Amino acid sequence: MNKSLLAVAVASLLSPISNLHAQEVSTDETMVVLARSDFNNSIDDIPANVTVITSDDIAASGAKSLDTLLRARAGIQVSDTNSGPSFSLRGFTGGQAANNTLILVDGRRLNKQDLSAPQVSSILISQIERVEILSGSAGVLYGDQAVGGVINIITKGASQDGGNLSVSAGSFDSFAGNVDVSKKLNEQWSLFFSASQDNSDNYRDHNARETGALLSRLNYKQDSTEFFVEASYYDNNREYAGSLTEEQYKSDPTQAASANQTDYSHEITQAFRAGYKQNVNESWILGTDVIYDNTSGSGSAWGSSTISDSKQLFGSIKLENQFSTGSGEGNALLGLEGANRDHSYKSSSTDRSNEQDTYSVFGQVNYPLLDDLTLTTGARYSAVEDKIFDAAIYPSKEKLTEAQDAYELGLNYNVNESQRIYLRGETNFRFAKIDEQAYTSPGVLGLKPQTGKSIEAGWGLIENNYSLRVDVYNLQLEDEIIFDSSAPTPIGGAFTGANVNADESERNGFTVSGDLYATDSVLLGLEYSFIDAEFASGDDKGKKLPWVARNSGRAFATYDISYNWQVFVEGVYTGTRFKDGDTSNSLAKLPAYWLSNIAVNFSQDVWSAGLRIDNAFDEKYPANANNWGAYYPGDGRKVILTGAYKF
Repeated sequence: MNKSLLAVAVASLLSPISNLHAQEVSTDETMVVLARSDFNNSIDDIPANVTVITSDDIAASGAKSLDTLLRARAGIQVSDTNSGPSFSLRGFTGGQAANNTLILVDGRRLNKQDLSAPQVSSILISQIERVEILSGSAGVLYGDQAVGGVINIITKGASQDGGNLSVSAGSFDSFAGNVDVSKKLNEQWSLFFSASQDNSDNYRDHNARETGALLSRLNYKQDSTEFFVEASYYDNNREYAGSLTEEQYKSDPTQAASANQTDYSHEITQAFRAGYKQNVNESWILGTDVIYDNTSGSGSAWGSSTISDSKQLFGSIKLENQFSTGSGEGNALLGLEGANRDHSYKSSSTDRSNEQDTYSVFGQVNYPLLDDLTLTTGARYSAVEDKIFDAAIYPSKEKLTEAQDAYELGLNYNVNESQRIYLRGETNFRFAKIDEQAYTSPGVLGLKPQTGKSIEAGWGLIENNYSLRVDVYNLQLEDEIIFDSSAPTPIGGAFTGANVNADESERNGFTVSGDLYATDSVLLGLEYSFIDAEFASGDDKGKKLPWVARNSGRAFATYDISYNWQVFVEGVYTGTRFKDGDTSNSLAKLPAYWLSNIAVNFSQDVWSAGLRIDNAFDEKYPANANNWGAYYPGDGRKVILTGAYKF
């Protein structure tokens, strides 16, 4: 939820506060990095559906992984083939979620150049300061893959001298430890360092995970100048249990598939970031960022050894101006972006690589039409060039070029201090990935960009002891990039089907969320999401998109027993849906299910402790299931105990 009553109230775990202070909140002035603006960056000023999960929210929930934290938040639906979660915003299938939801860590893209899901499990909960979620298209500000929405994970940084130490242990031989230290070197310079390790055998056999992370950041700030440099290292090693048949899933969901007893993946990522911001004067700000990351991977899949390597060099320059009109303050933003990306993958059956260059220019203007009414408009142009090699399909290397634009137009109206209404239209796009471009039908040389149009409207109300928010939307896609098993197989292809630009699809939906102080110490909350996602043309016209639950949501409650003790309970609902890949809707739907989570938190001065129970009633459910008969079980009951010390 946004920084309404909930975001302030749950801070009691780390630094107990009174609910009277929480009830002073009247407007949503949470500052978000997602806005990409230094002048227009509060939720109250953005014509979009933005949710912020703060570090206090995370602490109160007791969640120990991103998927348990984000499930059903802001309408998010989760898919997991026991190799790591994919997050879907605005109704995408399990196979397409990773390509249509943009995942950022401190502005660095986690989305991969191939079709595999971002390794969000490498970002440990203990490292996270907050999570910003933009539900809806963001083609102008973020471009490629920001179709259903953007999830921006912001890690901890230097604030004041001191640090935190935490240790967790629990079910499935899970053990995690984290330490972070902040040090102010002088009036201008500060240093932050964190180290984390998170190991678990996980729910299924042969599905153990070992994840380690190191991060260091040096910050400089004096008057109108800011600068930072950061280095991070992530080591993620995971065994793959493979899929089960329906019979195996029902009899023993913890077992590993016999054909996958040696499968694993080991990825090491090294990332470097540097940023500079200069307030030229009171009205102009110049900023630039440079990001480099390198991910090397090795593993085994179906008995075949795999080797992969991905490199990315990204740079951006942003110039922003704040101006005054008779109706208030406005701002204009202009940005340039460029990236060079290399990716290679080898196995016994595949030898594939790609060199990619992308260039973008974008701009946005927020102009006050009236004292309480602001117009937002913007545009982006992006171009991409791929030099793709595939030993079977493109042995001589093929050069592919594409370009696409995006536009937005929005209105944001602050009715009064506690209410606002917004209306926004935006186009979006995504370019085909290496796996998609390298496996197309004969005669198809390169896939067209997937494009879409999004229209949404929302209303929000924040009062002294309750808040309420409603958002409605329509999302239409053309040339959606998918794998079609009935398409002509590429010459030399290893399996039937090909990647295609599919027929049109359409998603209509709404979300409702709210929270209420039932008493001074009891906070209740509810989120509900409805999605009607279907094919709008072609042979499957009128059929529902698979793996998209029409109904989902969560209900939660926090109870401040005393100044030091707090209890959190949560129920997460996922409705019925068709199996992934069942585009004809010919198979029986998967049943709906509830997941119940409980957390008990204690804090005393610099000490804190928490007990988290995931899936408290040990509900059996598929984290993914497809039309080929493959089932990937979701986790059973998991209990984790955490102790922390602040110094």
